[in-house]
Amino acid sequence: MSARDGIGMTSERTRLRMIELLRREGVSDERVLAAMLEIPRHLFVDEGIASRAYEDVALPIGHGQTISSPTIVGMMTQLLMEKTPMGKVLEIGTGCGYQTAVLAQLAQTVYTVERIGALVNKARRHLQSLKVKNVRLKHGDGAGDLGEPLAVDAIVVTAGATHVPAALLRHLKPGGRMVLPLAQAQGEARGTQRLTVIEMTSSGMREQTLDTVRFVPLLPGVA
Repeated sequence: MSARDGIGMTSERTRLRMIELLRREGVSDERVLAAMLEIPRHLFVDEGIASRAYEDVALPIGHGQTISSPTIVGMMTQLLMEKTPMGKVLEIGTGCGYQTAVLAQLAQTVYTVERIGALVNKARRHLQSLKVKNVRLKHGDGAGDLGEPLAVDAIVVTAGATHVPAALLRHLKPGGRMVLPLAQAQGEARGTQRLTVIEMTSSGMREQTLDTVRFVPLLPGVA
């Protein structure tokens, strides 16, 4: 039995139930659903909570960080793919590498940046265990200038931002889009954001605000 198969609560049957939940919650892109069925989420969480891996909840991964719920991963990935060719994708906030692995099923190349060194090592082990080859993982400050000439078709930010990061927009090709949790100025509960889509159109930047979400904050620097 391979690591992908799992047993009991980590079996493919359990993953299929997760996929049906995602459909009910509005994740309808069959490419996204197929990618999430393929990636065994239980391998990305600690063994002690593996039985909860396919519940629609965020789970702790250490260092004050979480793995996003399956619905959030599915919705952000679906939004990313809606009008964007998934050639090169930039992910800010690798975490344990689950969203990275899903993106790697759909994109030609995934560039991913994580500020916490221990999580970089954890994500690298997870991706290697699944033989994911098309990911470039970097320990760095994803909130600022990445320090390299990188042009991508899409950007996903998996931490709550207080503003649209201008340093990241410079890496986005014309016609590309960024999906991120963005804090609103007024009327929102503390610690929440709105899922936001930024499109780089011929006439400039277009912003679309969607559902309320709750992410850990996007922080500068490395740890």
